[in-house]
Amino acid sequence: MDGQLILSDLVAGDGGAQGEMGILTLPNVITTIRLLLIPVYLWLLFGRQQYGWAGLLLGTLGATDFLDGQLARRLGQVSTLGKVLDPVADRILVVTAVISVAWVGAVPWWFAGATLAREVLVSGATLLLASMGAARIDVLFIGKAGTFALMTAYPFFLFGHGPGAFHAVFEVAAWVIGLVGLTLAWIAAASYVGPARAALRDGRKGRQSPRPD
Repeated sequence: MDGQLILSDLVAGDGGAQGEMGILTLPNVITTIRLLLIPVYLWLLFGRQQYGWAGLLLGTLGATDFLDGQLARRLGQVSTLGKVLDPVADRILVVTAVISVAWVGAVPWWFAGATLAREVLVSGATLLLASMGAARIDVLFIGKAGTFALMTAYPFFLFGHGPGAFHAVFEVAAWVIGLVGLTLAWIAAASYVGPARAALRDGRKGRQSPRPD
């Protein structure tokens, strides 16, 4: 979930040879594995009520969300499928994590709602800008930091919810990291208003520019 904000991937619209890569690439395989492990996480959480193992798997899935995108760029395996699959997997993971952790009572619904509202706002703005032909928007570091903090906090909430000598420590850490992450995430969302306007303006200029003969 580049974290969180996938504006640069969805709005970019990069074409060329990279967009024509095949389906079976290493980044796409990693993204698919991450998607397939989400039901395993849900089984550990609801089926086995193993909050610790569920939190560990959730933390691993969150910590590796950058891996597929980084590999795609470093290995030159950016594909059209990957540009769609990666952000979709991130969004599914975030929504699943937030709702499931709140459902078991490990985090209050107001916190989960604030997290989901931000995701809905960002995803909606991303799709809207893409449909309007906006130019590429670079991801802000504050957005990455906020998403990373949130995806660290939610597994910690699970650790703190289960029995154990250190559950209180994890719960305190989850609140500290989570509140910081949520604040940064919303600040980042507001910070994209200016760049989004500029990207939309640049995209429109690009479409209106005369094509060379």
